[in-house]
Amino acid sequence: MDYRMIGIGYLVIVNLVSFIMFGVDKQKAIHHEWRISEAALMISAAIGGGVGALCGMYVFHHKTKHPKFMIGVPLLLALWIAAICMFLFKFGR
Repeated sequence: MDYRMIGIGYLVIVNLVSFIMFGVDKQKAIHHEWRISEAALMISAAIGGGVGALCGMYVFHHKTKHPKFMIGVPLLLALWIAAICMFLFKFGR
């Protein structure tokens, strides 16, 4: 197994977890239960789960009115895309 497969696996898992976190937090908000912290949601996007976080925001209609999330999540996603592109440019085939 090479580094690309490990990286792809990592990104798939972290994005799935991030998506689920936004869904769980939305359900907890609806039922007035103990919530997932905003910091944890942002960290999930910062560690590579930007696609999952962005999809979760729109699928679950959650945190879409908070500037921290409306600006922060796409920005973190853009940074990850740039980092991946730079990595592939430098170390790609």
